[in-house]
Amino acid sequence: MAKLVSVNVGKPIETNYKGKTISTGIYKQPVSESVYVSKLQVEGDGQADLVHHGGSDKAICVYPIEHYPYWEKNLRCELKAGAFGENFTVVGMDETEARIGDIYRIGGIQVQVSLPRQPCFKLAKKFEVDNMHLFVMENGYSGYYLRVLEEGEVKAGDEITLEIRPDHDVTVALVNRVTYNDRNDRAGLKKVLLAKELNENWYNKLSKQLSAL
Repeated sequence: MAKLVSVNVGKPIETNYKGKTISTGIYKQPVSESVYVSKLQVEGDGQADLVHHGGSDKAICVYPIEHYPYWEKNLRCELKAGAFGENFTVVGMDETEARIGDIYRIGGIQVQVSLPRQPCFKLAKKFEVDNMHLFVMENGYSGYYLRVLEEGEVKAGDEITLEIRPDHDVTVALVNRVTYNDRNDRAGLKKVLLAKELNENWYNKLSKQLSAL
């Protein structure tokens, strides 16, 4: 049974990275009370870079807690929910399980899987590990985004119920694989493009990738 382990929010702060001042919303903390989720974001949360973060297709950032032991071992530190800047820390719904277009009920909201997360350099800043964001993309432990179809309230501990599954079986993991590791996999790209629910920009990018082969 999939479950919402933690709801995490945080407003953007300014910090220093390689001699430059940057603004980032990656530092999120768990909240114990119920929070309202709108079509654009979780109540109390914020994004610093509205060009690459936020918006209806990226209303909620999800990260599977199953990946935490791997990172704790490799980073040699203990991690708390929200460590990867995710709004929802979940269990039982990793990238190999979640399909693009899946519609889930979580507490009082209805959501749809829209695209993988593409981490940026701010993840490297948070963990003080050069190219941390590249490692995340290469091993497929990316997390993913949800678009909100029905607004409402959620809280930690809410069950996650699959309500509608699309006819295709295009998982977040497959999208990651053909995007980063197997860019010349013609069959894989054709399969991914069956997922019309995929974020438009990502869909167009993979369509061009296929056409170039």
